[in-house]
Amino acid sequence: MNRSIAVLALVALAAPWAVLAEPPKTLRVVETVQIKAPVAKVWTTIKDFDSLNTWHPGFSKDVIVKGTNNKPGAVRSLTVKDGPTFTEQLISFSPKSHSFKYKITDETSLPIHNYVSTVSVKAGADGTTVVTWLGTFKRKNTSDSPPDAESDAGVIKFITGVYRGGLDNLKKMIEG
Repeated sequence: MNRSIAVLALVALAAPWAVLAEPPKTLRVVETVQIKAPVAKVWTTIKDFDSLNTWHPGFSKDVIVKGTNNKPGAVRSLTVKDGPTFTEQLISFSPKSHSFKYKITDETSLPIHNYVSTVSVKAGADGTTVVTWLGTFKRKNTSDSPPDAESDAGVIKFITGVYRGGLDNLKKMIEG
């Protein structure tokens, strides 16, 4: 009986602390670039799900390992230059709206999880094109005090860097 009371007392004392420790929240990054070129030219450059390595300098290889390119359900294997390989699955693809959506399916080598992203190409002002890369995700490290690179700010910085690297290079490639 005394042992049961002691256990209940410990649970009662620990319960408020358990409520304070919230799981990582969903984070969001949106990056855009304006390119002096028509939508059709920009879309042709980035539309293929298996072509990220042709315009993003951070990736050395992009191969469809399951399904058909640009068909929802297709899975690509991405290799980071001098880094790991992971997989992503195409969720939706719309040539009409010049956009596609995908998710990371193999997150073992990354500091994030539940990553879903959309890339869209739209007409801008004066014959330009705006490319938007939007992603939502959570940090993988669930501790209250993760290392800087695994904190909310750290993983936001990581994804922002990935997006900026690709978008800035795309602009440079297309505009010459």
